Amino acid sequence: MPGRLAGQAHARRQKEKRVAVIQSCYIPWLGFFDLISRCDEYIIYDQVAFRSHHWHNRNRIKTAHGPLWLTIPVSAHLGQPIEEIAIKSGWAEKHWRSLAQSYARSSHFGSEAPVISKLYEGLSRETRLSKINECLLHFVAKRLGLATRISRDRDYDVQGSRTERVVSACVAAGATHYLSGPSAKAYLDERLFAAEGIELEWMEYPDYREYAQPHGGFVPNLSIVDLLFNCGPRASDYLMPSPAYALA
Repeated sequence: MPGRLAGQAHARRQKEKRVAVIQSCYIPWLGFFDLISRCDEYIIYDQVAFRSHHWHNRNRIKTAHGPLWLTIPVSAHLGQPIEEIAIKSGWAEKHWRSLAQSYARSSHFGSEAPVISKLYEGLSRETRLSKINECLLHFVAKRLGLATRISRDRDYDVQGSRTERVVSACVAAGATHYLSGPSAKAYLDERLFAAEGIELEWMEYPDYREYAQPHGGFVPNLSIVDLLFNCGPRASDYLMPSPAYALA
């Protein structure tokens, strides 16, 4: 793998381009969108295996009784790629009811609810988890005004295993820089990025500002929908403004 794509990489990389390659998540937290906002392209990495008890199909919201998990029920077997995971019916209506009950008193529920409820109505007919996540990711990115291009790993010739697959996706996308979450330090081989002339950067999530929430004191790290219902058009203000601020 090292060096074999260098010629192709040089031909495609005419200017700096920062890329993130991350598995899709269900209505992820603010930090997820902060990370991809710092990139020129986000590649949805859903040809890898689904993991249970992960963020692929669940996230937390705030209710009058504290944080609540919203989980999309799936039919999955060991090693099955995320993009192949089928879902069970009835989840969208239940999730929307929980959202409506929990955020009815939020400052911007009245303006946000019509669009989000219609979105959930449409997603109730979708049968694949990856498609649901992708649709919601596009919606939130647009809602936050992000200019990041969102693509899929299937759009590129992704090869190898683990780090090699990520590197090959970066090369195919013309990346000069790869931005990764800090948890990947445990397994990414930095030498493979260096061999292709790609600078590996690590996201360091800042302490995001608090904002007004219903149901008592502030609870951090909830699904992005918490921010949308409580902050509305000001939601994007809670992403850090400088792309260089939290990169190691």
